Amino acid sequence: MKFNHIGIPTKGYFEEEIPLPHLHMTVSDHKNNPFGIQWQRYDEGAPYPEIVKTVAHVAFEVDDLEEALKDQKVIIEPNSPILGLTVAFIEVNGAPVELMEIDRTICKEDI
Repeated sequence: MKFNHIGIPTKGYFEEEIPLPHLHMTVSDHKNNPFGIQWQRYDEGAPYPEIVKTVAHVAFEVDDLEEALKDQKVIIEPNSPILGLTVAFIEVNGAPVELMEIDRTICKEDI
């Protein structure tokens, strides 16, 4: 498991916004700082659990998402926001955690 970013929900605006209309959210680039901080603002009615829209989450890259999800409380089922990336959210001790499986043969960019 490898750290990827920390997503911090906000209702405010932030620098260098990246709109992601297909995901119903706007984010900042977590690669533009050494700590992987990503601000996230969700559109009204975004189809995510309230905990994801209101509580910061930490995201980790995993080699096998299916294996990583075993015996976990899944709050967002595996899905593919972009080609080569599959993500899911689990809840651990009351906090959301994002697990990311990246197919580097398809997704060459640094996510």
